[in-house]
Amino acid sequence: MFKSIDMLADQGNGAAAIAAEPAAPSFTLPFALPENFNDVLDRWQDRFAQTDWVPDLGRDIGSLTWLRGLATLVLLCGIAISCLPDFGPIKGHQNAALTGFRADQARSQTIAPLAYGSDTGIRMAATDAVRPLAQSPERPSIELVATLGRGDSLRRVLQRAGVANAEAGEVNELVAGAVSLDEIKPGTKIDVVLGRRPAKNQPRPLDQLAFRARFDLNLEILRNGDQLELNRKPIMVDDTPLRIKGTVGSSLYRSARAAGAPADAVQKYLQVIGKKMSVSRDIRSTDEFDIILGYRRAETGEVEVGDLLYAGIERDGKAKAQMLKWTSGGRSNWFEASGVGQSSGQLVRPTNGRRTSGYGMRRHPILRYKRMHSGIDFGGGYGAPIYAVTDGRVTFAGRKGGYGKFVKIKHSGGLASGYAHMSRIAVSNGRKVRKGQIIGYIGSTGLSTGPHLHYELYRNGRTINPNSVKFVQRAELGGKELRKFKNELKRLQQVEPGAALGTLKSASTGPKKQREISRLSKASIS
Repeated sequence: MFKSIDMLADQGNGAAAIAAEPAAPSFTLPFALPENFNDVLDRWQDRFAQTDWVPDLGRDIGSLTWLRGLATLVLLCGIAISCLPDFGPIKGHQNAALTGFRADQARSQTIAPLAYGSDTGIRMAATDAVRPLAQSPERPSIELVATLGRGDSLRRVLQRAGVANAEAGEVNELVAGAVSLDEIKPGTKIDVVLGRRPAKNQPRPLDQLAFRARFDLNLEILRNGDQLELNRKPIMVDDTPLRIKGTVGSSLYRSARAAGAPADAVQKYLQVIGKKMSVSRDIRSTDEFDIILGYRRAETGEVEVGDLLYAGIERDGKAKAQMLKWTSGGRSNWFEASGVGQSSGQLVRPTNGRRTSGYGMRRHPILRYKRMHSGIDFGGGYGAPIYAVTDGRVTFAGRKGGYGKFVKIKHSGGLASGYAHMSRIAVSNGRKVRKGQIIGYIGSTGLSTGPHLHYELYRNGRTINPNSVKFVQRAELGGKELRKFKNELKRLQQVEPGAALGTLKSASTGPKKQREISRLSKASIS
């Protein structure tokens, strides 16, 4: 039915029919292609088709095939990254800022005018109905707060606040009559109210003044006519000491802090207990610590934490250590429950001369053989004074063989000191001596080659090196003072732990008034 073009070309009428149809437009290249262009193009197409552009990058690492696959991967990743969308903000239409009349119109329709004196609507310019004031009215009173600075005085504070000199002096005298001015702590806030002044060239009169003069006292000064009156307002204060107890556990410091003891109080507690026993070796984890602090609470809610008053350690319900702070003879010291105090101190130099021989083995200058030198020699002129190294009692005073004139003093803690080769003894046997007291004078008695002092120190009857001892002095209470000490210790031990943290009833709190309707309800029920 159909014939190909080649068949039509062989027929005559077919050729005429083809010639009658319009010929297709021809395209001519500006340059001549080589004769074998089609063959070269076919070969390259075959080569590209046979090339593996996405090889497995886990095989033949470093080969040309692997590098080709890597290049393909980098190219594809670059194309993907370049196609990422931009996540920045899309800029839209922005209204221009309002200025001038338009800004006033917008502000009048918002709540913003409330911050400008509650004006509403559009502001209007002043008209002829506005008259200027001859003088501006003054405030009827001025309320301000003054602060007492360190090294400042109440009178200067009031003068800086605007109080007249005469009234500041009057207030100073009124306050001084109620409380010592030195008791007013720096930083105290003073509320001052100044009244209306009669003329602009005169200071404002003081109408009211109030401040906290002490922890337990408020003072208020009010004007009554032409005079100032002082009102005392006592504040109820609870002085119950704060007692904190707990188990030592793994750390005494952490356990005490967790129980509520302040850090400064715990550090002081460790120092006091450390003089009685070793905190690391002698205290067990099952022991209980006992801390008592000075504590004051005011009915207004303020709290003052005082110094450490008592430090104790309990083991199996029995007191292992009990230390109480006590003032004796104008000096505060820590005393044990038995009334024995403890304070550290250095031994005084027994004489002012230089040291000529130390402690240890040496050749004796007279006997000419080596033997133990059980003390320290101090040189000095004949008759130079010799001092007691610390407090004690004389147990021997007289001649003693090669020591010549010799004095021995017994001290506390099992210690004793000896002084030999004296020219003259200034104390007698059994006499108490104090630290630095003259007990004799340098000489050359006994086995001695010249005037000097041979000084020895003993512990439990045996000589020790005097340079290795830091002596500890002890003070003991007795008589009425010891009884007072025992009573104070008993009072503190009767304080319950946490009793100072209980509810404090205000002195100004009276019985609650019953409403009339409540009484009527009770009457109807009965």
